[in-house]
Amino acid sequence: MGSMQQWLLAEAEARQRSGIVRRADRPAPSHLPLLDLASNDYLGLARDRRLSAAAIAMIERMGTSARASRVVTGTMDAHVELEEELCSLTHQPAALVFSSGYTANLGVLTSLGGPDTLILTDAHIHASLIDAARLARGVVQIVPHRDLEALEAALVARTSARAMVVVESIYSVFGDAADLEATAALCEAHDALLVVDEAHGIGVVGAGRGGVQAAGLAGAEHVIITATMSKALGSQGGAVLGSPLLREQLINSARTFIFDTGLAPGAAAAASEACRIIEAEPELVEAVARNAVIIAEECGITRADGSVQSIPLASPESAVRITAALREEGVLVGCFRPPSVPDGISRIRVTASAALDAPTALEAARLVASCVAKDRAGNEIA
Repeated sequence: MGSMQQWLLAEAEARQRSGIVRRADRPAPSHLPLLDLASNDYLGLARDRRLSAAAIAMIERMGTSARASRVVTGTMDAHVELEEELCSLTHQPAALVFSSGYTANLGVLTSLGGPDTLILTDAHIHASLIDAARLARGVVQIVPHRDLEALEAALVARTSARAMVVVESIYSVFGDAADLEATAALCEAHDALLVVDEAHGIGVVGAGRGGVQAAGLAGAEHVIITATMSKALGSQGGAVLGSPLLREQLINSARTFIFDTGLAPGAAAAASEACRIIEAEPELVEAVARNAVIIAEECGITRADGSVQSIPLASPESAVRITAALREEGVLVGCFRPPSVPDGISRIRVTASAALDAPTALEAARLVASCVAKDRAGNEIA
């Protein structure tokens, strides 16, 4: 066995011992309909016929692929429409659509970074932002989670010509919110750019328009939004929103935009329709909040600011057992273990989706609470 194969085997054995083996091939039980409390489809739009119809109509017009980079021949009506709808939803002056939220985050930080840039990142930011900061060629400093005093100290001590602060409006693991108003004020006082990932905020907070809008920061020159269409918007793709000058910079320097095929037109059309639905149907966003309250109360946890309600557990093995038991009951929850959790604590995540009516959310939450209680008591989960 070669050295690389030996290393792969050792890595696999270490994962098995630590209880953090992951699988990407999980077919649904054939005997039960599955209740989805695990996905990021916060508003239940991924199966909405209006999104399907918009995607099909665009595919019939433009085909299934953009077929080229957007700086060559890949920009289509679908991209222009989506950028306009995103600006309308978030009240931002300009937007640029990428092929995914991951590439949007990589694109904006690497385009704006450099050796003379200090990049201050919250300790709980998403992996895509961590990778983006590493690739941005600047000086990266991790700030304790939501610690405004530490952030201010880092900004005061800064020696770099430029600075960027990177946060999320709603954090994905705990579902807690950043204090965007205070963070933006610090950035303005110290001439720093604030980059806010709204992946879990758009469609969930600020009447669905996101945390930046809710904080009264829409259109602020020193605030940039990144977003994904694969969560509340029920589609695929990513975007960066800010000033027209920022958009021009990204078009000319963001490698994940210049050298990537444009977003598929059907996905863009579906996301545009989702934006219109969020603006027209505020009751969807209200349903997310209602179900979040139900889940938190039944599971005995403090309600998180976002859709995801996070339940800490004793071990990775507990998270796996509870997830498997709930799956057999027809309920899907998210299983998160190290290294995917920033605090090293394994947990299950229960998503409050607008697709659930209140009685269904209550029944599901009680089942989750029961499985967690049995596992904590050391009883066999039936």
